[in-house]
Amino acid sequence: MSKVLDLYSKAHSIPVVGDRLFSFAFAQMAPYFWSIRPRFTVIEPNHAELVIRDRRGVHNHIGTVHAIALCNGLEAAMGALAEASIPADKRWIPKGMKVSYTAKATSDITCIAETDPEQWTGDDPDLPVRVRGERTDGTVVIEGVIRLWVTAKPPKN
Repeated sequence: MSKVLDLYSKAHSIPVVGDRLFSFAFAQMAPYFWSIRPRFTVIEPNHAELVIRDRRGVHNHIGTVHAIALCNGLEAAMGALAEASIPADKRWIPKGMKVSYTAKATSDITCIAETDPEQWTGDDPDLPVRVRGERTDGTVVIEGVIRLWVTAKPPKN
């Protein structure tokens, strides 16, 4: 089990505050994640979800959740998914993101990242992660792909 998945499982078992403790710790790994105050709700191999609360700190000039906050949420979900899914002998790094904004982000947003299990075992180092953000009514407000570069870990000396 990956370190992130193990930590999430342990934290998730703590009633009421476990998800928040994990989310705070995860956001400290990449400081810009903390700007959106993510709350992870699901982390498992090939699937991760987090919620960005609709609050003033993530609003744009028209009062909706701004595009960069949405992209930060998608990238955080992708990072958790990658850590929970990648085989122990491989490593990953993001190499690009392509998204479309499909509706106004006028509520809390659930950011979702998904892959298929066979993507992690193939020889192709280019691994697309499907991402999307949904309002509380289920409307997709952003969707796209984050491409990862997945390679074998170098041998230890």
